[in-house]
Amino acid sequence: MDAFLHDLSWVPPLRSEGLTLVFNAFTYLGYPQFFLVFLPLGYWLCGKAMFTRLAMLIGIVGLSNAFLKDLFQDPRPPIEFALDPRVGDSFGLPSGHAQIATAMWLWLAYEIGRRWAWIAAIVVAAGVSASRLYLGVHDVEDVLAGILLGLATIVIYRGFVSDALKPWHDLHPLLQAAGIAALAPILYLAWPREPVPASLLGLVAFMTTWWLGDFVEREFVKYERNRNWLIAIPTAAVTIAALFWLFGLIGGQLKAMDVSPSATLAVQFAFMSLFATVVAPAFFKVLRLAR
Repeated sequence: MDAFLHDLSWVPPLRSEGLTLVFNAFTYLGYPQFFLVFLPLGYWLCGKAMFTRLAMLIGIVGLSNAFLKDLFQDPRPPIEFALDPRVGDSFGLPSGHAQIATAMWLWLAYEIGRRWAWIAAIVVAAGVSASRLYLGVHDVEDVLAGILLGLATIVIYRGFVSDALKPWHDLHPLLQAAGIAALAPILYLAWPREPVPASLLGLVAFMTTWWLGDFVEREFVKYERNRNWLIAIPTAAVTIAALFWLFGLIGGQLKAMDVSPSATLAVQFAFMSLFATVVAPAFFKVLRLAR
């Protein structure tokens, strides 16, 4: 059993150029660059409420995964197996890609409620999870733990967004945002090891500002997508390109000013959230590219 959970010697013989391209594409779906595209596009084109719930779910998964990684401090597989250089010095258990892919895609399927959505979600979640084994950056134990935690997160989150927590839902959005922001000092004090990762402040900033931005949008902007997809899709694509450029520009400027990684991520993620929920929707309406 121990060999099954931790030994990756069976992986290299399975590799080929074609499979490596496929699994690199799957694994990209678990990195921040993908969410920088996917969440704003979903908010603008598919559903503001649904993608706000999804943004909060992704933030919760990101925080819980980082916490558990530092709690267990389980090393990744030997470096000679690794084909993904982006993992840095983080620990392996549980797999963040497996956890977030399971929670995110299955939650979307649950929201959509259609058979095709469930099939697509299972295929993508399985592909992302398998990619971490194929690329040699997680063992079977890491991936299984990530999948199980992703499933557990869905169950817990479903209760959170239901009437079971009506007192929370009845709070003013500003008080709710303050409650989300309070996660930063609480988790900082409870974090199982030092240094606390830069992602803590970044993820809390992302969740807080997305929540506030969505409130501002609902109260004042009241954006509705252009019914003509030939206008809506190109407009969103150009705006995403602008978001990527500004995101990188802000990060470069802050780095040049010797701002800490934690503060840099917080500013970048807060900017992304406000751009997605307020700035871009208002821009679309002013230019009459949306209703």
